[in-house]
Amino acid sequence: MEINPTLFPVVAALLVDGAGRLLVQQRPPGKMMAGLWEFPGGKIEPGETPEAALARELGEELGIQVAVADLTPLTFASDALGTRHLILLLYRCDSWIGEPEPLHASTIRWVTVDDLRALDMPPADLPLLGAIEQSLRHRGGAQ
Repeated sequence: MEINPTLFPVVAALLVDGAGRLLVQQRPPGKMMAGLWEFPGGKIEPGETPEAALARELGEELGIQVAVADLTPLTFASDALGTRHLILLLYRCDSWIGEPEPLHASTIRWVTVDDLRALDMPPADLPLLGAIEQSLRHRGGAQ
């Protein structure tokens, strides 16, 4: 008999700055997967579109304003998390208002794609790296 897991949809942003670097944040102590590096984002609340959820989360986590129109769907990942099943939707964003600050994370860091591969990241983020590299080569960004 197959158990039907509860789907857990979340959104994340690949923020790309003018120098082609990518923003990652470190999960704070006391949270699941504390200390790991991840892309900013979070849960989709009932009644929200993924894009509206991501714009809200970026405001809450980084203190920046992002227009929904500036979020471009990039790729997704799927990963089992106990009785839940994570669906991670990754969007690329090259434009925002404000300077990102680590409001809910231990710290933030601007990195290259090569730097990403050396960071400890949640398992669900690792399959995203190939699509991120392709996106940066195709549209410009970190090498």
